[in-house]
Amino acid sequence: MTHTKIAVVTGAGSGIGRAVALELAASGWALALAGRRHETLEETAAQAEPAHVLCVPTDVTDPAGVAALFAAAAERFGRIDLLFNNAGTFGPGGVPLDELSYDAWRHVVDTNLNGAFLCAQAAFRRFKEQTPQGGRIINNGSISAHVPRPHSVAYTATKHAMTGLTKSLSLDGRPYRIAASQIDIGNAATDMTARMESGILQANGELAPEPVMDVADVARQVRFMAELPLEANVQFATVMATNMPYIGRG
Repeated sequence: MTHTKIAVVTGAGSGIGRAVALELAASGWALALAGRRHETLEETAAQAEPAHVLCVPTDVTDPAGVAALFAAAAERFGRIDLLFNNAGTFGPGGVPLDELSYDAWRHVVDTNLNGAFLCAQAAFRRFKEQTPQGGRIINNGSISAHVPRPHSVAYTATKHAMTGLTKSLSLDGRPYRIAASQIDIGNAATDMTARMESGILQANGELAPEPVMDVADVARQVRFMAELPLEANVQFATVMATNMPYIGRG
């Protein structure tokens, strides 16, 4: 199989990042996988095509680490065509706003917002400088980019901010054939969302299970967005379990 496009996937060691990486690999993409733990990145790579996968342990909150990730990807593959900006954290669950520590707030903001910015900025620079010019950034937003869950102030604030980041990237990228978009996901079945099926706090104070969907359905949507020509863009996409409480939640 000829690999004609190269993707950097952050948070690639598990969950949505792993599913998207495997979907892209199956479609012929070469991959630079980023995440905190080398062993989980290797597990993802082993399920793809190891000869066309580069694993780069990366802390997305570290500017030097992010710069090294994109330098390694460009050196290995010659160019970069896509960033799936996926690394993130929910932060501490179930903590009321007035009890949330500043350290916990900072951890979520540093990972979800500052990390997303650093990766997007590094990708933007590569896309602007390479020949042929251009590339695509797909940011992983959330249903929480639209409406919050109870006790989720840090996560929700960063996901609302992600929307502003996406819009600015899309606007500032126009002169350089850089497309930027956002996928807002609701209840994809991963280890991080296992509690959805057993019961999660609702706005009325009750605990209730919520429907989930196959994470592979998310991965297929990301691949569709990724494989559009740069002259076309899905600016925002919402992919959610059909019966989850999003409509009616806000």
